[in-house]
Amino acid sequence: MKVWPIAALLLLLGFHPAFAQDYALRTVSSRPDAVSGGDVLVALRAPKDAKWVVELNGRDVSASFQAAEGSEDLVALLGGLKEGKNLLEVTAGGAVKAKLEILDYPLTGPIFTGPQQQPYLCETAANGLGPADDASCSARTLIQYFYKSTEPVTIPPVTEFFSSGWTAAPDKLAAGFNAFDPSAPLPADMAKTVTSDGRTVNFIVRREMGTLNRAVFEIEFLYQPGQPLPTPWSRPSGGWNRRLVFLTEGGCGGGHHQGTFIGPIGSGSEPFLGLGYATATSTLNRYATTCDDKLAAETLSMVKEHFIKEYGEPVHTMGLGGSGGAMELELVAQNYPGLFDGILPWVSFPDIVTTAQSVTDCQLLDHALGNVKAPWTEKQKTAVEGFAEWRTCSENLKGFILADPEKFCPTILPKTVIYDPVTNPKGVRCDIYDNEITFFGRDPKTGFARRPLDNVGVQYGLVAFNAGKIDAEQFIELNERIGGLDRDANFMAARMEADPETLHIAYRRGLALTGGGGLGETPIIDWRPYSDDMADNHDFFRSFVTRARLVAANGNADNQVIVVYPRHSLVGMVTWMATQRFEAPFMDRERVLIRQMDHWLDNIAADTAPGTAAAKAARNKPADLGDACWAADGERIAEPASYDGQGRCHQLYPPHADARIAAGGPLADDVLKCALKPVDPAAYAQPLSADQLRRLKAVFPAGVCDYSRPGIGQEVTRTTWQRFGAR
Repeated sequence: MKVWPIAALLLLLGFHPAFAQDYALRTVSSRPDAVSGGDVLVALRAPKDAKWVVELNGRDVSASFQAAEGSEDLVALLGGLKEGKNLLEVTAGGAVKAKLEILDYPLTGPIFTGPQQQPYLCETAANGLGPADDASCSARTLIQYFYKSTEPVTIPPVTEFFSSGWTAAPDKLAAGFNAFDPSAPLPADMAKTVTSDGRTVNFIVRREMGTLNRAVFEIEFLYQPGQPLPTPWSRPSGGWNRRLVFLTEGGCGGGHHQGTFIGPIGSGSEPFLGLGYATATSTLNRYATTCDDKLAAETLSMVKEHFIKEYGEPVHTMGLGGSGGAMELELVAQNYPGLFDGILPWVSFPDIVTTAQSVTDCQLLDHALGNVKAPWTEKQKTAVEGFAEWRTCSENLKGFILADPEKFCPTILPKTVIYDPVTNPKGVRCDIYDNEITFFGRDPKTGFARRPLDNVGVQYGLVAFNAGKIDAEQFIELNERIGGLDRDANFMAARMEADPETLHIAYRRGLALTGGGGLGETPIIDWRPYSDDMADNHDFFRSFVTRARLVAANGNADNQVIVVYPRHSLVGMVTWMATQRFEAPFMDRERVLIRQMDHWLDNIAADTAPGTAAAKAARNKPADLGDACWAADGERIAEPASYDGQGRCHQLYPPHADARIAAGGPLADDVLKCALKPVDPAAYAQPLSADQLRRLKAVFPAGVCDYSRPGIGQEVTRTTWQRFGAR
């Protein structure tokens, strides 16, 4: 881990190192180089009774600074920033004591993600905000209130869910909640809740919706009528415990639209609101809208900035999200550290780049095995694909169209603008690579986005062949037939090959999760209900993939905890389908885990002993937090999470693999293009005839994967807060 000089750390935090002993300035609402909207919340620390002057671009703003409750700093919300560079200076006795350069950007963005995607469709009306005011999808801010009722929850019929699907529901409240009028008397069925800091309050929620960075954002927290809202200068009195949970959602989308919130209001935030946590999210923090972690990080930064300017700085900001939302959490923690203090990914994947490799392999395997000469049993197919069930590939993952430039476009995008190789070759391509073309760059040969898909040298089914689960003829025929996907996601006989520059970009720019950057010092609780044996693609082994990458990058994964629960009950799944409201046991787990993360972060904050951030994360876990699994009867089994077959948890919930690991690849599953070695008959546990060896060498004329060496272009991401096309 890189050790930063004190001066560099102070500069990163907004302090000018030359004056840090007596005077210090820092931006509170965001980093000083990522300010938006023409104003910024600033903290000043100065000697008591000193006479000083603060100037912003030569304008005296000293009177704006006020004492903040519970802080030694003076705090000011300074407006009148100009777009671009601004200079804030503190002078005393005629000398400059501290100064700070601030970069300001429009509320519509971008800040560090470069040129904004076009075309881009607004969906403010679908989110309940009315028509957009401009081409940047800006709209009015909306404040709503709702409360939790003491009346029994009525679960609507499952048919209601299937008739509406996962659609926007801007006016629908989650089961158990009702609209609230803050000017009216309290309703008789008002529920109460006990917050994490021990206060008993009415379960009333204030919901704010607005637009930032071409996204619709949402902020919710407990509210008590007649009491003032929290501010940057006063502690909250309405039930907020001064912690923020930022929610991310799963899926994977091709962008080009603003996105909508799905499900009823309060369905995802209820477990946290009742404990006093504020929650926030946005439509661009839903991976189903766009698989773009950098845009997600930028939007998160702006939503958090808005929250802090309005309500004050949270003690901790914790991220929670599943599936694609888990990718977002881990990539943001790696690439843009400081936005999250701790993360709780559930049913996690590491990133979309290596996940797309797994998905593509499934599509190729299903295609190759569809018309083979040698007969295959389903058990043999399962051994080759690596997952617990062959259906994971053949029915589940093969339907994910991540690399398809046409089918991956959002349904609201007009077909007339979508790419077609014949009728519209310059149209919009929505595959995951073109969606992030600013970061991948353009392939000079095609003009499309660079694509790091590669399977040259991959011996599909190698582990199964060496274990005697498939024979030599099956092994060779499979690899003869596997082929690849062309730039338009059509099957082709040739294998896919990525160029070295594309591979360097994928690792260096943090598009692949490598475990570097800020990830190794971020507390992580990785949790999931086990579902490998249900042909679910949210496989347990992905948790171990992230752990392996953390170890490779940092020497350990002491900042990560892995927790596994029994699968959802059938009743719970039906309840969720009908209401998108998880059953009580699931929400109880969320409550426990968020409290444990909160305690973990409290412990770190209180740790004044020497040590790096990573060391403090490792040594400050709460006593009741560590690797564990829960048996179906509720027993907690605390033991180190094991991939290799050790322990009771492994027996209850065995992790599996994917096709690359089943081809001899490492558990880290992070090799995009392997180094090659010659075909060696001695490397196979089963004998090959002369003709079979000839055929195998014809399949692999340049050699087969040598996983004892790093992949081509493979490196650990170290550079953070990268900017793309910004000032």
